[in-house]
Amino acid sequence: MTQTAGVYAETEELAGLKEFLKKSPTAFHAADTIRRELEAAGFQELKESRRWQLEKGGAYYVVRNGSSVIAFRIGEDYRETGFLVTASHSDSPAFKIKEEAEITVRDHYMQLNTEGYGGMICSSWMDRPLSIAGRVLVRKKGEIKDPGQTEEMQSVQGGGEIYEARLIDFDRDLVLIPNLAIHMNRKVNEGMALNLQTDLLPLLGGAPVKSGRFREMAAAEAGVSPEDLLGMDLYLYNRMEPSVWGADREFFSAGRLDDLECAYGTLQGLLRSRAGSGIRLYCCFDNEEVGSGTKQGARSTFLQDVLRRIVFGLGMDEEDYRCMCARSFMLSCDNAHAVHPNHPEKTDVKNCAYMNEGIVIKSHAGQKYTSDGVSVSVFRGICEKAGVPVQYFSNRSDEAGGSTLGNLAMSQVSMNCADIGLAQLAMHSAYETAGVKDIAYLIKACRQFYDSRIVSDGNRVYVRS
Repeated sequence: MTQTAGVYAETEELAGLKEFLKKSPTAFHAADTIRRELEAAGFQELKESRRWQLEKGGAYYVVRNGSSVIAFRIGEDYRETGFLVTASHSDSPAFKIKEEAEITVRDHYMQLNTEGYGGMICSSWMDRPLSIAGRVLVRKKGEIKDPGQTEEMQSVQGGGEIYEARLIDFDRDLVLIPNLAIHMNRKVNEGMALNLQTDLLPLLGGAPVKSGRFREMAAAEAGVSPEDLLGMDLYLYNRMEPSVWGADREFFSAGRLDDLECAYGTLQGLLRSRAGSGIRLYCCFDNEEVGSGTKQGARSTFLQDVLRRIVFGLGMDEEDYRCMCARSFMLSCDNAHAVHPNHPEKTDVKNCAYMNEGIVIKSHAGQKYTSDGVSVSVFRGICEKAGVPVQYFSNRSDEAGGSTLGNLAMSQVSMNCADIGLAQLAMHSAYETAGVKDIAYLIKACRQFYDSRIVSDGNRVYVRS
């Protein structure tokens, strides 16, 4: 980040992150934005339902559920080096709209029936403009014009209905969750337990209340009639624009920084890396905020499935796969807690992180974070070579912390792993805050990581070049 006359000037990296966030109101949109960037860089799409034809030097990507993406480049000497992997996640805490969405209040209001997705700071969603986006499933008549369609898909089109997933985004101030006036709740500033079913339902419209209005609106966004809208995965999202602020414009605030900041930074690291050795993978998983235990989560077989298909597709066998995993290295990239200016006592007195002061390496004795002496040393060396500062985070010893992608992914694929992230305030708020300099640090470090050649004997000796 450049600084002139005490004020930071916006960098290309920060401008790119702002644009990425605007295009990614949900995990489905984030995956689609990532897909578009990969295709613009020459990556070819692979489908899990079809056989893969892989070549040395090739660049590929695969999408699962429309919300998780794995991309990879095949370099030289992959038998000797293994995989270089980054993992981030596409989802953020939000409110999901239920299938039977409409609730009428005294024939004068229409609310939307929602439920919480992930552990959010509920109060941060109130009294601010919100919109709705996500995925809908629609019924189509006729044929899907897809030149890559399988014979099986072509054969069933004549005798059955076609169901197609489409992304929609109302992209306007559409709903709001109103607070109860202090006159009706005199103790609101003494702490209030918000009930998800009564206090946090968004207001969609007023009188006259028309039944079926929301489904009509969603169908219109998808370009179909209401009877052809068969299913939906729709979420509220914060409409506030990203903001750069502070005495020297040193802070950056936006929705969904956890974890789209890392999703964007690691993607740019891959795209800016040079052709090298090994097989370099970028992973962005869905459902981290609810435990990753889905078919598209970090705890699923998605990563293992892709790694095995790469190995076997390149003419190697099961033994080669196991050897390559033993030589591999992962960066689990999920944001970290910055020291809070009002509550510095909430973080460890020494192992704590600050915004704009570098990448955070996270450790935990109980292995909620997977960093250990080996992975910390290797990643620290990568950052030194990239000229990127690092800092260290551990929870207070008397406080339980959350887990992230690394230890969950390790239940399916075993390799050396370091947990890293960028320092931020108000994690899981509808509007989070980070430092303007840190996204460039992450991109530089990830580019250096992908450009590195890391070789291990599986036990004591680790060589990075």
